[in-house]
Amino acid sequence: MARDVDALIAQLTLDEKATLTAGVDFWTLAAVERVGIPPIRVTDGPNGARGSALFGLGGETAVCIPCGSALGATWDPELVERIGAMLGEEALTKACRVLLAPTVNLHRSPIAGRNFECYSEDPLLSGKTAAAFVRGVQSQGVVTTVKHFAGNDAEFERHTINSVIDARALRELYLVPFELAVREGGALGVMTAYNRLNGPHCSEHAELITQILRGEWGFEGFVLTDWLSAGTTTGGSSAGLDLEMPGPARFYGAVLAAAVRAGEVEESTVDAQVAHLLRVFDRVGGLDDPPDWASTSVDRPEHRTLAREAATSAMVLLKNDGVLPFDASALRSVAVLGPNAERPQMMGGGSAKLAPHYRISPLEALRARLGDAVDVRYARGVDIDRTAAPIDAEFSVEFFTGFEWSGAPAATRTFPDGQLLLIDTPPPGIEIDNFSYRAVGRYTPDESGLHTFSLIQIGGRARVLVDGRVVLDGIAEPPGPGTEFFGMGSAELEQTVELDAGTSVELVVEFAERDGFFMRGIKLGHRRPMPLDLLDRAIAVARDADAVVVVVGTNDDWESEGHDRETMDLPGKQDELVARALAANPNTVVVVNTGAPVTMPWADDSGAVLQSWFGGQEMANALAEVLVGDAEPAGRLPTTFPVRLEHNPSFGNFPGENGEVRYGEGVLMGYRWYEARQLPTRFPFGHGLSYSSFALGTPVVTSADDGTVTVTLSVTNTGARRGAEVVQCYVAPPQPSRVVRPPQELKAFAKVWLDPGTQATATLTLDERAFAYWDPVEPGWRVDPGAYELHVGRSSADIAHVVSVER
Repeated sequence: MARDVDALIAQLTLDEKATLTAGVDFWTLAAVERVGIPPIRVTDGPNGARGSALFGLGGETAVCIPCGSALGATWDPELVERIGAMLGEEALTKACRVLLAPTVNLHRSPIAGRNFECYSEDPLLSGKTAAAFVRGVQSQGVVTTVKHFAGNDAEFERHTINSVIDARALRELYLVPFELAVREGGALGVMTAYNRLNGPHCSEHAELITQILRGEWGFEGFVLTDWLSAGTTTGGSSAGLDLEMPGPARFYGAVLAAAVRAGEVEESTVDAQVAHLLRVFDRVGGLDDPPDWASTSVDRPEHRTLAREAATSAMVLLKNDGVLPFDASALRSVAVLGPNAERPQMMGGGSAKLAPHYRISPLEALRARLGDAVDVRYARGVDIDRTAAPIDAEFSVEFFTGFEWSGAPAATRTFPDGQLLLIDTPPPGIEIDNFSYRAVGRYTPDESGLHTFSLIQIGGRARVLVDGRVVLDGIAEPPGPGTEFFGMGSAELEQTVELDAGTSVELVVEFAERDGFFMRGIKLGHRRPMPLDLLDRAIAVARDADAVVVVVGTNDDWESEGHDRETMDLPGKQDELVARALAANPNTVVVVNTGAPVTMPWADDSGAVLQSWFGGQEMANALAEVLVGDAEPAGRLPTTFPVRLEHNPSFGNFPGENGEVRYGEGVLMGYRWYEARQLPTRFPFGHGLSYSSFALGTPVVTSADDGTVTVTLSVTNTGARRGAEVVQCYVAPPQPSRVVRPPQELKAFAKVWLDPGTQATATLTLDERAFAYWDPVEPGWRVDPGAYELHVGRSSADIAHVVSVER
């Protein structure tokens, strides 16, 4: 039942109102039980609604959808809207009314660490995708918080760096996804970025929050900080910031109430903040939620089906010289190579990470799809881990009061692997600053030789015993600081142990808390033996197989929130693995399991290349379907794949220096730069092949009195299979132009699914903004008169038709 929010606010004291402007803990907003305002819970995030389980810890599982760049690669807002609705349903199972997503910053550099979480290098594709995601989530009564507003396109010094973006680039590129999410998606929440933008911190940026977001775009929701972001009481409140997260409050809450009493902030300002929050929560039904609403994990079959559809729709067939799809009936042996075939990266690292409802590797999925009649052999070939991955062993953990592992256990818990961490909240009966634990598990190696065990400790000290012998001792010899877990983890201790294949060993971890903050525990890592001929063994397996699948990629060490990549190359010796596999067996497909572009020096020699992205919990099943032709790889590139990093427009201005990152390329970002500079690309923006073929008919252009231009054309499936075509329309400005403008810009697109021999009509609608640029002298959108060309085709480099319109 709708509340009279103004009357509700009138009942609140100043202290109660101020309490509502800050979280009480990491995931919960304050309640005022006296007037019936319940606690509102929030959850990350872009990969799924994980609840309170940060980094996938804590026992809660959730559906894991494809990452942001994969959703951008679908070019399918209708599909993304259905995915959003699914995540809205999942958020409700976690007793949450706010989903901290979507992430709509742009792929300015191919090595930005969080590209996997963002949709595209193009603002229109990113914005249309975001608007669809928002509509889907909010259809279930769950608020989205579009992030990170704005200019947070790198991880380097992200809390303090000043993003220096000129007015045209800001308006024409970096603000567009937020604008579309608000105006077309109806977003009810916006999260400010950590960084500064042209001077002020984004959480204190009145021009962004009050003038543009609320004034120009008509935003009716609330604005909150990113977690633990910098801020001041008067700066945030005067700029229009409504909510500080997480709690306990540092510059809102009681501090804000004190500022009102001191005359530094008007009480009406606090009233407005509270009104923004309560009106949104009333609109979605959150004010009627029970205070004891409990979180659950619900694995629904229809969610698995939709996640798999999204994974196949996102896969981009970059190259195919008749290798794919494999004829499963003709296969007798398949070689599967690469580290990511056995341990795939289904999501990016950092705040997007969650515990999926279930996991399956490409190796397991291929064996299940091909059956016993096909001999599927595996060889990893190379290792890519910078830090050892958590050991694949289940641990039973006993928690004790005090630091001596003595007395009766006060609590117990089971952990699925060697990441034995507590995040923020301890088990019942345990004091977070006064506990220890003993974890016991067993590991059975599948290879004989020297196995490496590693220890990273956070918020305490630990030792590791293998069959009763101490092999890692962070108590007697504590390591120095490290970089993992956002810099809160220690440096990595390592020790090798001789193990025999098939003979299990007991693993014991003893940990004692010592002045921890937020995270406490350890990561017990493990590396298998690395014989000198590991790569040679893989090539021998490939040489004798009917077909070869090489799955290469990255992992949390390389693509994660918290740091940018240092190179566009695949880590380790993966390029050598691919090159040698292609030379050994021409019937080889290379599957690239990354969230962002890599260099691919072997691309010209390959018969088939498939970009799987971080495809979520169904990625492996989707990959098996695509490889044997059960499903169409229906994705198109949402970002340009350059030949080399130095060709990228941000090179020389990324990630920043001396506290600033200059967006020196201006409006010539992404494909706009490569075309303006006539630089070659590995694969152009919008590129993607199909298992079928399509013909694009001659476009018909009509203009309406309101300035809208409509382009219609027939699309015919001329192949023998059902498939998808993405029709893309780029606008080229008149020449010469009054200002520097890109050679062409994406302004409309449509995805069409067709059965063999059938035809459909694609409709592309261009509004006045499709022809405009931002005028910083007399601020506003401006359309210069002249002849504009409409480039209609399959990618930015594959244009089938060019038609002219006068403006």
